[in-house]
Amino acid sequence: MAESSAASCIRVDLSSLPKAGPETVHLLPCEIQSEGAARVSEYFSPAVRDGEAGKEVSFRGRVLRGQEVAVPAGFVGVVLKENHKPCSDEEDRCLTVRSTFNSFTQWNLETPPSEDDILVMSMQWPKIASVIHAPVD
Repeated sequence: MAESSAASCIRVDLSSLPKAGPETVHLLPCEIQSEGAARVSEYFSPAVRDGEAGKEVSFRGRVLRGQEVAVPAGFVGVVLKENHKPCSDEEDRCLTVRSTFNSFTQWNLETPPSEDDILVMSMQWPKIASVIHAPVD
């Protein structure tokens, strides 16, 4: 049996960043079992209510509870789009920047959002990394 030793290579075309406009981003607690474009805006246009524990919406009859999560200072969030042809012979995939965001709404299924949510905690990584990699006196 032959083993493939070739590693896949992905390139993000950063020249597309200046042309990318801002976008409202929602992170939903679901998985779409499909390849290709997900027409989320056709099915999710939230009428957000302010509830006791933050933002609330209904999605397919279920309550979602959300919170606004800021991208750490000095960073910008990007939404990437895949080009369906390689950029070069060495690269398997090429991505361009479709849009940018400075914050997003994270939605939980029925449970109120908290500072203990994994995604919220992951936004602390730049601060932790700067301390870990700082010179020791």
